[in-house]
Amino acid sequence: MNKYVWRTSLVWIAILAVIAGIWAYRSHAIKQPTVMNMPMSGDVQPVASGPPATADEPKPSMSDMPEMKMDAPLVPVQLTPERMQSIGVRTGAVEYKQLSDDIRATGTVDINERLLSYVQVRFPGYIRKVFASATYQYVHKGEPLFTIYSPDLVATQQEYLLARQNQKALSASTVDGVASGADSLSAAAEQRLEQWEVPQSEIAKLKETGKPITELTINSPVEGYITERNALPNMFAESSTKLYTVADLSRLWVYAQVFQDDIGRIRPGGTAQITVDSYPGRTFSGQIEEILPQVDMATRTVRVRLAMANPGLKLKPGMFVNVDLKTSLGHQLVVPASAVFQSGTRQLVFLNHGNGSLEPKEITIGPRVGDDFVVLKGLKAHESIVTSASFLIDSESQLQAAAGSFVPPPPGAGGTASTANVPAGAQMNVDFTTDPNPPQKGSNVFRVKLTSADGTPTTGADVTVTFYMAAMPAMGMAAMNTTAKLNDKGNGMYEGSGSLGSGGTYQVTISAQKNGQTIATKQLRVNATGGM
Repeated sequence: MNKYVWRTSLVWIAILAVIAGIWAYRSHAIKQPTVMNMPMSGDVQPVASGPPATADEPKPSMSDMPEMKMDAPLVPVQLTPERMQSIGVRTGAVEYKQLSDDIRATGTVDINERLLSYVQVRFPGYIRKVFASATYQYVHKGEPLFTIYSPDLVATQQEYLLARQNQKALSASTVDGVASGADSLSAAAEQRLEQWEVPQSEIAKLKETGKPITELTINSPVEGYITERNALPNMFAESSTKLYTVADLSRLWVYAQVFQDDIGRIRPGGTAQITVDSYPGRTFSGQIEEILPQVDMATRTVRVRLAMANPGLKLKPGMFVNVDLKTSLGHQLVVPASAVFQSGTRQLVFLNHGNGSLEPKEITIGPRVGDDFVVLKGLKAHESIVTSASFLIDSESQLQAAAGSFVPPPPGAGGTASTANVPAGAQMNVDFTTDPNPPQKGSNVFRVKLTSADGTPTTGADVTVTFYMAAMPAMGMAAMNTTAKLNDKGNGMYEGSGSLGSGGTYQVTISAQKNGQTIATKQLRVNATGGM
């Protein structure tokens, strides 16, 4: 019974040592003097009894070094009902849902370019009177804008009147071609007036009075607001001069700024809801018309064009609005967002097998929709999972994994090797050194000297050195675990190389086996330099 109590006490001491190591790492600076439980002082030096390194010896290359495992080792967790209640464990089920997502963005109101009209004349002339004399003045279709005097237009009218007089005079001619020629001249002059867009009412007035119109009135071709005005009294206007721009504001465009990460969920034809602070509680409806093929390099957003009605002309071009884009994701497998533990390099959930048995499971997740994550791989419908306290359960799993790999030395052994599995009379001494000393982030050389209790070197053993650092989720760091297998150099000296992923405090475990039996193990804490 005393032996059982003693071993149980050692296991708890080991777990407390791991927790103390994590706390010490967070409480102290990374670069500290290396503290090793080994028979040496000052910097770690190679053991004198080992064979010295020569210049001809090949140096270890990076390809020969063991790969660093950055993911934290996780094991199934067994919790008592009391423990589950104390840390607030709740469970739920993986299920399918019909998802529709809302993508919120900001936007600006703009004029619908398809409803813009330009007012120009097709002949040069001088503007006399201007009726529409202000920008953003509202005009109706057919409303007068200005009058213009054009010498070319007056000359064409006179030609038309002369052609009509000749047509009447020659209509009774018996000479072949004379009457038809007069008709052609009259028709050509009238057609030229029509091509210059002289209104039919003005042509009819010209026929009735027989006098040319010196000031032609130009009317608005559409209904809307004048957004640009260049017509001024007494100005000479060429046929290419844009005199007015008239915009119909009954329908508008809204350009929404959507982050590039969300653009894959938007499709033309989808609906959108627009709100503006000027009209609290009022919502305007729009439709996604086009996703523009350009990303803003500064904001990493894409412009999405929405077409919408503007009842009562409430929205004005240039207004800042809020846009809610509606997207449908279909029937998807989902889990609550609180069930997913993100370690930085992977996503985990904990399967609930009942009776306090929880198993970590790595999954692949898709977009977050409300309070749920879409599951792409790793889970099936109706599986029971933990939906709360995932962080605490992950810590429990890592501590149990660390405790399972920690073999405490026997009482009174101090810095010597454990002899729990060593044959009687075969107690070993283990001396550990590194090059450089202390070890650093990156490549290092590890050396172990094995001697028996009477100082005799031990050869022919399989020696491994394992560096382990527990995960620190608060700092976004996964657990690091790397193992180096050392080569027998003779005279009890073993040497190998390994690479550390960062500086900090490591739990180092040295294990030696011979003929299938463990002849020595040793644990110590080592502070590596080099930063995170």
